[in-house]
Amino acid sequence: MVKRLSKFLLTLLNSAMAIILASMAILVFANVVLRYLFDSGITWSEEMSRYLFVFLIFLGAIGALKNNEHLGVDLLIKNLPKQIKRVVYIFTNLLLLFILYLVADGSLTLALLNLDSRSSATGIPLSVNYAVGVFFSVCMGLIILLNSIRAMFDKDAIDELTAGRSAEEAALEEHNQHQSLQGGGHK
Repeated sequence: MVKRLSKFLLTLLNSAMAIILASMAILVFANVVLRYLFDSGITWSEEMSRYLFVFLIFLGAIGALKNNEHLGVDLLIKNLPKQIKRVVYIFTNLLLLFILYLVADGSLTLALLNLDSRSSATGIPLSVNYAVGVFFSVCMGLIILLNSIRAMFDKDAIDELTAGRSAEEAALEEHNQHQSLQGGGHK
């Protein structure tokens, strides 16, 4: 049940990122075409693209955390015994939760301060842009909290939770997926 929900949420996240990226590309392209061919333009396209870019970055950070794909130096942690690795992992996650609390608190403060302010081109309240930080912090905090609980109670989970992928491994996996989609590949 939990794995199905997790898979569904990850699919939803990836779909949202794809839709946002496509929307940005369409908006910018349409604005360029209108500006250079028809001496017109979409006045709010640049501002909307900026908002969408902020959303895209935050959603990408959530997806990277879920897949354990953030940049990290794991030379030390890979060589630690499991018990110490678990303690370091949980301590690191506590620090991350504190940082996410600070981000959420600052974002909420800015969102509340800007409730009455609106952007010039779209008229969207500026608080929407800052509220994304609260959403981001809560989502990432939940992922970190669930991973920490899993690390505490599942003895074998720590190796999976701390296993990062090198750039070479990620590129090889992507290449293999591409080959399998084309119906071929090397064995």
